[in-house]
Amino acid sequence: MSDQKNIKYDFAAIEKKWRELWLTEKTFKAEKDTSRPKYYLLEMFPYPSGKIHMGHVRNYTIGDVVARYKRMKGFNVIHPMGWDAFGLPAENAAIKNNTHPAKWTYENIDYMRNQLQCMGFSYDWDRELATCDPDYYRWEQQFFIELYKKGLVYQKVTTVNWCEECQTVLANEQVIEGLCWRCDRPVSLRKMNGWFFKITDYAEELLNECDNLTGWPENVLTMQRNWIGRSTGLEVDFPLTDSDEVLSIFTTRPDTIFGVTFMSLAPEHPMVEKLSADNDRQAEISEFVERTVALKQQKEPDQEPDKEGIFTGHYCVNPFNGDKVPIYVANFVLMEYGTGAVMAVPAHDQRDFEFARKYEIPVKVVIEPTGQTLDPAAMTEAFTEPGILSASGDFSGLASEEAKEKIIAHAEGKGIGRGKVNFRLHDWGISRQRFWGSPIPMIHCQKCGIQPVPVEELPVVLPSAVSIDRSGKSPLHTLESFYKVSCPACGGEARRETDTMDTFVESSWYFARYCCPDFTGGPLKKEAVDYWLPVDQYIGGVEHAILHLLYARFFTKALRDLGYLTIDEPFTNLLTQGMVIKDGAKMSKSKGNVVDPNELIERYGADTVRLFSLFAAPPDKDLEWNDQGVEGASRFLFRIFRFVMANREMLKDAPAQVVADNLNDSGRALHRKTHQTIRKVGVDIETRFHFNTAISAVMELTNQLFSATGEGAEEQVEPAIIREAVDATLALLCPMTPHLCEELRQVIGHDAGNEVAWPLYDEQAAREDEITVVLQVNGKVRSRLQVPADIGEEELKEKATTDPNVLKFSEGKTVRKVIVVPGKLVNIVAT
Repeated sequence: MSDQKNIKYDFAAIEKKWRELWLTEKTFKAEKDTSRPKYYLLEMFPYPSGKIHMGHVRNYTIGDVVARYKRMKGFNVIHPMGWDAFGLPAENAAIKNNTHPAKWTYENIDYMRNQLQCMGFSYDWDRELATCDPDYYRWEQQFFIELYKKGLVYQKVTTVNWCEECQTVLANEQVIEGLCWRCDRPVSLRKMNGWFFKITDYAEELLNECDNLTGWPENVLTMQRNWIGRSTGLEVDFPLTDSDEVLSIFTTRPDTIFGVTFMSLAPEHPMVEKLSADNDRQAEISEFVERTVALKQQKEPDQEPDKEGIFTGHYCVNPFNGDKVPIYVANFVLMEYGTGAVMAVPAHDQRDFEFARKYEIPVKVVIEPTGQTLDPAAMTEAFTEPGILSASGDFSGLASEEAKEKIIAHAEGKGIGRGKVNFRLHDWGISRQRFWGSPIPMIHCQKCGIQPVPVEELPVVLPSAVSIDRSGKSPLHTLESFYKVSCPACGGEARRETDTMDTFVESSWYFARYCCPDFTGGPLKKEAVDYWLPVDQYIGGVEHAILHLLYARFFTKALRDLGYLTIDEPFTNLLTQGMVIKDGAKMSKSKGNVVDPNELIERYGADTVRLFSLFAAPPDKDLEWNDQGVEGASRFLFRIFRFVMANREMLKDAPAQVVADNLNDSGRALHRKTHQTIRKVGVDIETRFHFNTAISAVMELTNQLFSATGEGAEEQVEPAIIREAVDATLALLCPMTPHLCEELRQVIGHDAGNEVAWPLYDEQAAREDEITVVLQVNGKVRSRLQVPADIGEEELKEKATTDPNVLKFSEGKTVRKVIVVPGKLVNIVAT
């Protein structure tokens, strides 16, 4: 083999060469081709914050490997990229730099696009889109209008989550442990008029379809199911004693309804304000509500507060038995679940029991264990199990489950209640009081009411001649040239809606627009979306398990019902990659543990950065940053480069076909290892996305290659065998380190730019001549045997039972059974 000492690996020049070739020749442009199976690979698109970080690098490298691998396997791959470009950071930067958010956003897009291209990602850049482009959000505005006409969009006054720092409303899903998901500041409640998507109309389907998402991680599906939160039970009205008002409650335990001894309301319940008006305790109730709401916003989701409440001074009537029931405001009742009013049955609910004991409220037993009688005064905890009803009128003596059905039927027959399926999921509030978002295309006319903007007048474009002051308030609210319009129905004076849409709306359908980004005849081109959708593999962080993924699923179903799509679900398979960790914490500027991808690329090259991000951990696990690991990845690629360059003439001239007959031992071993590696890497990528073990297998192959061809090698390996191993190495690594592999393939005679096919392995060639079989005595390893791979079971038993170590540990015992696991072990059971 040739001398390798003076060979230099100029990764910067090599990567620049191939990057420019791919861009110039549009190597990764995707077009419809029905002769090949399609494959839609998509990573969650980034917010153009200014620079990519190592989380981006890891996410997009994982996706790029899969995209390149599928192309090599013969798939017609679409792999697009774009920008989730609306949002608060752009506004904050505009305020800080006294500029328009669009300028800041598009400058960042240009910079980050160049960064992504420097990483060698195989995107079809002709499909690039930015959600802040009017040519994108015009179609979103059209969807809004069509959904409004279909009854899936409405406006109402409601209590909303308000972030004072961001000066905007947040959806329930955007409040994390009482804090704004963007700025981590406390969130308060405020009454406000807002627009909503009626996602609850799809709650049942969203829940049921989870069962069909077999390519999704179970933890993500669990989070989705829990957030949707289906429950069945009884909805019933409790009339107030001193007015015509009623309190509607929902319960999953109608069998306990005769045991109600008080009513508890969520502090945010609209009835609380009415009940406290003209009340001697009005100030006390208001103070309790404000304090409780503030504490609720700050507590952990699973943190159970100490039970607290306050009596409103009012009563309601249990319609089943006529009992007069006091009404409390309680800190443990959730407004977002059910109706926000809960019938309290302290004998059969532990929270109600603790509250009743604290405030000396009666406990009434109406469910008892079979053959037992419960004494309320002696109870130390609630009896929450099913049982036999007592003190429940005509339903006494019934078992709980039977009683539930009959009580619901009774309520429906009497017109005092109804059986109901309830969901934890609430409608999606999408109104935001910020500037940098898609304007909501509605007009308010005092004469005609709410009117959609005519479709032919879309898009409603954000004005460019505006400035955002340091208060952060949207200039749209005070900009007459924007909000003063004519009513499309009567032509009179009207006011344009000045709220903008939640930025999650843009990311709820972008994957569909990628299929036809230049189409001007409508939002989506049917032929394109029918061919490319659904997304075959979606990749992104688990932090989007509820928000983005649930909204995208809803939007897909809504667009299906509008006639734009034919699919039910947007993403067939989902991979949630782990975080990048350094010094025990997620990389962040505030922790000072950020690693700049640009610096790494300049020092080691993009291929090294890609290789390390794949090798350091399986994709679904957190990656612990390790500088030595980056160095190791660099050395590995350098060794391959030097070997190929030093032996390029021999490799060029080597026969393309291997003749396996008459190979010497070293040649046969390398030939076998090559085919074993092809088999393993294919399995690791195809079935598990375990790129780390795939890379490890290639490292083992190159170690054997270097050993078999090094100065100390006992036998000379046939050039065809060496060429076969090198070709396999470059093909297997090509999805992971594409610049290097394409360069070296060209060096040894392959045509530049011709897409390499994934190598095939020969099962016969991959078979071991000899295998190692573990020998156990009574389940404990006592010895190992090297035997022919095709050894018969009886011969293997004979060798195992006569092995000296096996004889030693079975001496004086009788062999009762010999268990053979072919190709792996023999277990001798002796007593």
